[in-house]
Amino acid sequence: MRWLRDLVCKTFVIAELEVLRLRHDYTEVITRGVQPVLWLLLFGEVFSRARAIPTGGVPYLDFMAPGILAQSVLFVAIFYGIGIIWERDLGLTNKLLVSPTPRAALVLGKAVSAGVRALPQVVVIFVLATLLGVRMRWSPLSLLGLIAAAFTGAALFSTFSLIIACLVKTRERFMGIGQLMTMPLFFASNAIYPISMMPVWLRWISRVNPLTYEVDALRSLMVAGTASAFGLGLDFAVLLAWTVVLVALGAKLYPRVVT
Repeated sequence: MRWLRDLVCKTFVIAELEVLRLRHDYTEVITRGVQPVLWLLLFGEVFSRARAIPTGGVPYLDFMAPGILAQSVLFVAIFYGIGIIWERDLGLTNKLLVSPTPRAALVLGKAVSAGVRALPQVVVIFVLATLLGVRMRWSPLSLLGLIAAAFTGAALFSTFSLIIACLVKTRERFMGIGQLMTMPLFFASNAIYPISMMPVWLRWISRVNPLTYEVDALRSLMVAGTASAFGLGLDFAVLLAWTVVLVALGAKLYPRVVT
């Protein structure tokens, strides 16, 4: 078990180094909070009045709020890989790769730090949704589950972002691919409309889209009167399975970022 203890310790060291950057620049938290506020205030309020989307008796703003939280977490995480390219250009990646730190710890540490960076989004959207009249769940277990789902989603998509950075290697290509990936992931999920509205081919895509399961977990944990469509156990199992697979792949590909 010594290797596991070593992996965990070094993972948290890497995560701490990443999170310390956030302490020196709070503007990132503020700017990241603007987009979900606009979605809820503009898109959410308009479509709540249109009543064009069937939500099973749940007010549309209640239905949408967890989807916007998932979107916000996705947008924070999906561009995380650009930091990997920045570290390579500064020579930091070479120093990390020649250290005795396991590759998996390097990837996991960055995934954990992405999860921490996503937590302010949870607070912003939770407070705003409450002010807008969304019926929130306030039980401690629901709040812990909500944090866990958002944290896991951020870790998953940040690792996916790291893999993209290892493959494309330039900032320009990374930004293009990152922008290309966010919209299909978002719209091929149940974030702003139910899966039942989708054409059959898109339903199949949504079933393998991890964002669908993150939204499902967030919705059942965040909004009173809603239940998980797939079951919370399956939601977290899918998120964790995707994360494990991507971390393993990221650990294998990470050295390629410098070649």
